[in-house]
Amino acid sequence: MPVQRFGVLKCKVTAYKEERDDRDPHFQIEVVDDQGTHYRISVNVMSRSEQSEVLYLVDEDFNASAISILPNIKLGFTPINHNNRDIALDYIRSSLFDPSSMKPLSHHITGPNNDLNDLMEHYIQKAINEDALLYVYGSRWGPEKNRDHIFRFQPGNGLHNVHMNQGNKGRWKGDNASYQDGGLLIQFKDHWVGIFLAFLSQSWCTDEKGHPTEFCGHTQMRQV
Repeated sequence: MPVQRFGVLKCKVTAYKEERDDRDPHFQIEVVDDQGTHYRISVNVMSRSEQSEVLYLVDEDFNASAISILPNIKLGFTPINHNNRDIALDYIRSSLFDPSSMKPLSHHITGPNNDLNDLMEHYIQKAINEDALLYVYGSRWGPEKNRDHIFRFQPGNGLHNVHMNQGNKGRWKGDNASYQDGGLLIQFKDHWVGIFLAFLSQSWCTDEKGHPTEFCGHTQMRQV
């Protein structure tokens, strides 16, 4: 799955699928843009590291004023770079939320409405029902020659890394960058919902390249 570039995809949701029993489960979302191009959004619901849990925060009244240009961008994928950083997400530098509000949640707990898959299903189904716009921040792959192995559309396209992408050490340090955090924003008719994901192993003290440091230069953030 070669990564092409990081950016934001403006789209509509068409379907979704839960993964609970896989060794590397994701919540899979099928979306489409105004050109009829289909994408699969692969959202981590469990960390591949045994020493890290997935942290989540849902803001049901997200203040989108800081990125108010979003409704004006075209549907489809928009790469993010230093020239349009005003539409980027940065969990540390953009003051999007209080990180101490993020909580760990398992991807699979017996019963309804009590795990990360259930949480994702609730908001994604609501987006389908209300024909809401979805903004997905992540790393794009494709187009590929083969059909997508989950939703079977062709060519395969998609986004992953839909979570915080800084403060990593070891295996995942190559993903570090500032202003390239992933997440989901849903634009309903009268409000926005923000869904933000991170891993317990990630540091909230990072330098301007997103690498972990011992000193937190961003005083508005607190260690989770």
